Amino acid sequence: MKTRSLMVVDDSMIFRNRIARLATDQRLPGVTVVALAGDGSQAIAQAKLHKPDFVTMDLTMPVMDGPACLEALRTVLPDARVLVVSALSDRATALKAMTKGAHGFLLKPFSDTQLVESLQELMA
Repeated sequence: MKTRSLMVVDDSMIFRNRIARLATDQRLPGVTVVALAGDGSQAIAQAKLHKPDFVTMDLTMPVMDGPACLEALRTVLPDARVLVVSALSDRATALKAMTKGAHGFLLKPFSDTQLVESLQELMA
């Protein structure tokens, strides 16, 4: 089985840790969390270092927000698939994220099952 690497980007340590923990769920075999980042600039640095296959990304973060980070990630990791995980529920925000390179959108708060299913879709 191919190992798939994941980077978790969220300014909330609680959400970062929860997503990282759920990424090791038995329904997601072969997933390894290679990096955690608290803002977009950390995410870019970690992306260059670890080259993850998949990324979960919050939109509202200090220093560099999600939309700016999504654009930067496209040049650093052109093949990475990104799941936006955000509390911003308006349709325009989700669509904007998709146009900037996101492959999926999960609304906070989410259940463990919703996150696992969203990651399964992202990695399919």
